Formats: sequence, C-alpha cells, structure tokens
Amino acid sequence: MITFFAALALLLAGYLVYGRLVEHIFGPDDRPTPAAALADGVDFVEMPTWKVFLIQLLNIAGTGPIFGALMGAVFGPVVFLWIVFGSILGGAVHDYCTGMISCRMGGASVSEIVGKYLGGGMKQVMRVFSVVLLVLVGTVFVTSPAALLAMLTPEALSAPFWVAVILLYYLLATLLPIDKLIGRIYPVFGIVLIVMVLGIGGGILLQGYQLPELVMANLHPAGKPIWPYMFITVACGAVSGFHATQSPMMARCLKREKDGRRVFYGAMITEGVIALIWAAAGVAFYGSTGGLQAALAAMGQSGVVYDISTKLLGVAGGALAVVGVVACPITSGDTAFRSARLTLADWFHIDQGRIGRRLLLTLPLLAVGALLTQLNFDVVWRYFSWANQTLAMIALWAAAVYLRSSCGRAQSLLAAVPAAFMSAVCSTYILMADEGLKLPQSIAYPVGIAFALGCAAIFALRVWHKKEEAVR
Repeated sequence: MITFFAALALLLAGYLVYGRLVEHIFGPDDRPTPAAALADGVDFVEMPTWKVFLIQLLNIAGTGPIFGALMGAVFGPVVFLWIVFGSILGGAVHDYCTGMISCRMGGASVSEIVGKYLGGGMKQVMRVFSVVLLVLVGTVFVTSPAALLAMLTPEALSAPFWVAVILLYYLLATLLPIDKLIGRIYPVFGIVLIVMVLGIGGGILLQGYQLPELVMANLHPAGKPIWPYMFITVACGAVSGFHATQSPMMARCLKREKDGRRVFYGAMITEGVIALIWAAAGVAFYGSTGGLQAALAAMGQSGVVYDISTKLLGVAGGALAVVGVVACPITSGDTAFRSARLTLADWFHIDQGRIGRRLLLTLPLLAVGALLTQLNFDVVWRYFSWANQTLAMIALWAAAVYLRSSCGRAQSLLAAVPAAFMSAVCSTYILMADEGLKLPQSIAYPVGIAFALGCAAIFALRVWHKKEEAVR
C-alpha cells in the first residue's frame, strides 16, 4: 500500500513541479491560438478549457491505460516505476510539447511538426507512419469495446453487430464539427470514467485487498524480460506516440496557450493515475502476477475488466465501471480516425470545410479499419504498441530540436533524454520480438543501445552545437 500511495503522490508532484518547469521553459504567451486565428467551425473551434481537457483525456485514455496496465502488471510492481516516471518525464513532456508546438504552427499535425524540425524525409515517413498507427488505434478501439458490449447484451447482439454500430458512430464523429458531437458527449463520458476509476481504486482499498509493494525483480510468470517488453506493453499509461496525433487536434480548440499545461500535461498525468490504479487492482484482485496472467489467458482483457468491475462494485457499480471502459476506447477510436483525416488533409492540402471532402477521406479509412477488425486482437495490439512507441520516439526528437532552437541547449534535454530512452526501447524490441527479427538478447541489447547512442550523437553533432535560432 505504501508503494501505491507514494506513486500517486509522485504523479501529483510531477504535475505541480515538473509540469511547471516544462511550462516555464516553453514559455506560453498571449498570442492568438489557432482556434481564434483560423476558426472554421469544423476543426478549429474555441472551447472552454475544462472541456478541452476532458476531450484530450478521453482521446488519449483508450484501452491503453487499462488493458496495457493490466498486461504490464504481470511483470510485477516494477511497472509502477515506469508508469510514474514515464508519465512525468516522458509522456507528459511529449504530449505538452507536441500540443504546444502545434499551437505555434497553426494547429499542424505531428507529421508536419516532424517535417519542420527533422527534415522533409522524416515528414514523408511520419505521414505514412502516423496514418497507419491511427488506423491501427481505431481498429483496436473498435474490437475491444465491441467484445465487452457483446458480453453485456443479449446473444443476438454479437460482437460483429457492435463493431458495425461503433463504426457508424465513428463515421459521424469524424465528419461532424468537433463541438457538435464530441464536444457534447465527452464531458459525460469523462465523468463516468473518473467515477469508474475512483470506484475501482476505492473498492480495492476498502475491501481489504493486499496491494503489491515494490520489489526490483521480474515477476512475469513466463520469465519474459522487463526490457524492453514492459516498456512497449504499457504505452498509453506512460509514453504514447498516439498522443502526438491527438494533442494537435486539441491545439486547434485551445483558447489560450497558457492553458496548455492543464490540458496536455495534466491529461497525461491523469492517464498515469488511471494506469496505476488498474495495474495495482489487477495484481491485488487476483493475488499475484501469476493469477493475473492466468485470468488474462482465460478471459482476455475485456473479461478481466468485467470480472474486476462487477465483483468489486456489484451490479450497478460494475455497470458504471464497464460503461467507463467501453467509453474509454470508443472516445479514442473516433478521434483516431478524425486525426487520420486531418493528417491526410494536411498532407494533400485538402480543405475540410465541405462535408463531401471530409467524406472522401473518411470512408476509405473506416473501410480499412473494418477489415483489420477481422485480425487477432493480440497481434494488432502488439504491432500497435511498437508503432505507438516508435512514433513517440520520433516526436520527442522533434521536440528536442524545437527546444534547442527556441529555448537553449540545456532545455532541450527535457525531450532529448526521453527520446534517447525510447530509441533504445523501440529498437531493442523490434530486434528481439516475435513480430520482429527474433534475435537473442545478446545481440538485441547492445545493438538497441548502440542505436540510441547513435541517435543522441546525431542530435548532439547536428543540433546541440548550432547557434541559437529564434523560432518563437
């Protein structure tokens, strides 16, 4: 229990202290935001800060901080360290920088940000990479809520039925102005999500479950190595490249730059709290990492969530919790497809003021997503997780270049250090994972570290020693 509350305290302190440091270094000011300067009534729409925060939270808090945290908890309480320090030093910095740089670039998508700071070649890579990632995210966030809804409804309403219903909703959410559908229902879902998480956390504490204490050991029942698997498995609860596609969308709705810390940094810390509670609940509820692993194997991620929710909170409370878990992925999937539309629109310079042009981009994206729902969820999740972290790596390097050119050498380390760390994680994983090259640790580890050092050396030689360039 001490470890759990210490982790919660650190997350709060991270927002109050480190978040202010990041904000101070970036230096938000009173210049007009894209929502005011480029208002179009569709994607560039001013909204209240509390509403933008809730939309950002629901955008990024899909099944990732729930399913990912449960699967990451199988490694043991060491996952708490990654959730806490990953969120404070990596994920929240990543989200804040991508959101605020987008704000400075007229609401540009992450591929355009990367292109400006890492070059035209990387822009083309990121355009393709981010669209692929967003479609994978949308697919993951169709299949998981559909499976859970099928468990809760009559047999006639099967998972394929709910897939069709969710895809229809995604069509509307992708096409309509952001304040007409997303802006109205997200606050309701946000309240449900927060109540659900508090209910799960309170249920674990009040019903006497034994929360795991930190041990610096790998408790994975199958002995799967912590490095790099845990850092890929827990993506949307620590560092997530998907967030780099969502923050620019909210940069188009922000009233003031000075609200950026509350929206971008604050939403990531809140997601860290969600991941922390579910990671602790999974191990505590099933008694051990082995018990959690067995439950995941027997029931799947959706089944484990349903099992924990109903047994901790009863029928009514469990229904509320499950609604939160259903709303979580759906309210990330819709904005994933919306972000994919905006990325393609930026890429091909297609004005989105007319619904016909929005439809031209949306229908093919949803069709690909529908086809991908036929694949095994675990396979899609693994590829999504790696692609997700790789995108975060690239976005952090772009943020490091921005900070170096606009703030200074030392300040660029805020993004450069987590960028180097994620470079090692992503390269090592793809070298040794089953969906990668399947190389032994003896090769993957040194090559992955060498790749990260190489990235850092390129940054130092090409960026660190350059003269100051005012880009503010």
